[in-house]
Amino acid sequence: MDLTDILRAVKEGRMDLKTAEQQARGLGFVSYAGIAKLDSHRKSRTGVIEAILADCKEPEDVVEIARVMAAQSRRALITRVSAKHLEALRAEFGEDKLDWNRRARTAVIHDGIPAPKTGGVVGIISAGTADIPAAEEARVIASEMGCETIAVYDVGVAGIHRLIPELQKLKAMQPGAIVVAAGREGTLPTIVSGLVDVPVIGLPVSTGYGAGGGGKAALLAMLQSCSPIAVVNIDAGFVAGACAARIANMIAAAEKRGKEDKTDMEEE
Repeated sequence: MDLTDILRAVKEGRMDLKTAEQQARGLGFVSYAGIAKLDSHRKSRTGVIEAILADCKEPEDVVEIARVMAAQSRRALITRVSAKHLEALRAEFGEDKLDWNRRARTAVIHDGIPAPKTGGVVGIISAGTADIPAAEEARVIASEMGCETIAVYDVGVAGIHRLIPELQKLKAMQPGAIVVAAGREGTLPTIVSGLVDVPVIGLPVSTGYGAGGGGKAALLAMLQSCSPIAVVNIDAGFVAGACAARIANMIAAAEKRGKEDKTDMEEE
């Protein structure tokens, strides 16, 4: 069933609007050169933006896929960008239309208009400076999904006194969710979860060495957390940022509906 069939079914009374909307949201994708199918409706369907994973792709393919995506949605997000990918993107789009985050290794192609704000707020915390790249990837994703982000970096358990004053500042911003990136023993997300009243997403990072190195000890520690947290895979900054933004955006939307309902009641 294509869009014409859906519209005809609505017109003829064979389909209600809600079902038609669900059907239409599942239609959109754009093919490129037989190697990629861009999900142009993903954000409207799920609330999560589609990103181009540059890793394992040729620079020229990344450029062309970004061009198609930007033409469809005015923005294109590319993750795990190498020096060769960045060179090709800069040559094609120029500095004015490209935002490069060196730590996160992300690039955003845009038309000069910022991503629309949703009212959602996401906190981003890193245990150590070495954990910042994964944390920054999460922050970029949440920002692209319309959230305001507050970053608190290098407050790990080896000097836990650093966390408390920074956490108070973060809590004052009333985040809807918090991403906590930690490598080595991965303790920090559990501690943060025991101090805040919002969902915490543990992001294990592949820092650390020896037995349990490469993020394995951090992942297992987070999975064994005695304080409730959600956990993503090792170095999965995109997933952590997307999950946090989804939660924060749902909270912001609910608050907006509540205010609108209150206003309608007062007017009546």
